[in-house]
Order: sequence, then structure tokens, then C-alpha cells
Amino acid sequence: MKENILKKKSFDFAIRIVNLYKFLKKEYNEYILSQQIVKSGTSIGALVREAEHAESLKDFSHKLNIGLKEANESLYWLDLLYATDFISEKMYKSIYKDCEELLKLLIASVKTTKKKLA
Repeated sequence: MKENILKKKSFDFAIRIVNLYKFLKKEYNEYILSQQIVKSGTSIGALVREAEHAESLKDFSHKLNIGLKEANESLYWLDLLYATDFISEKMYKSIYKDCEELLKLLIASVKTTKKKLA
């Protein structure tokens, strides 16, 4: 069976986000921004998993589109965390790169699905 790269990378990203959440709470006692990034960052993988058992191709596309929005939102929260000195440049670049990769994979999947729906 072929490995689902989007499923694996979104799960790995969620793990990184949960660890970031724990770091922000422990190091900065920060609860507002950390909750925002954990919600958007972990929902990407959850939506990818939901899409696996979508009711239709249209439902599949819809779930991936929501995942795409969550990935984009995660980039926003990462930008904000970096701009406000909650995360270092090294941490920011590493996590941001992973999120951008997810975004690209989701865009490609959404485009492929739209072609199938047309």
C-alpha cells in the first residue's frame, strides 16, 4: 500500500505544533497565541484524516480546502509568534518550512480534485 505523504506530514506537523504549544506555556506562560496555533496546526491533519473517509469527491475536496485554510492560518500565527519574540528565528524557519510544504501539498491535492470534479 502506498504511503500517504500528506497524512504523514500533517501528523508530524501536528506533533511539532503540540510541542510548540507546550514550550510556549512552559517558557512564557502564554495561553492565547499558543491555543490559536495548536487549534489551526493540529486541525490540518484531522481534516486530512476526515477526507480519507469523505462521503463524496466533493466532500473530500471541501475537507482539503478547509485544511488549506488552517495551514494558511497556522502560517499567520507562526509569523506573529516570531514577530513578537516568542520563538527564535531558527525555530520559526524550521516550523514555517514544514507548514509551507503542507500548504503546497494541499494546494496540489485540491487542484487535482477540482480537475476530477470538472
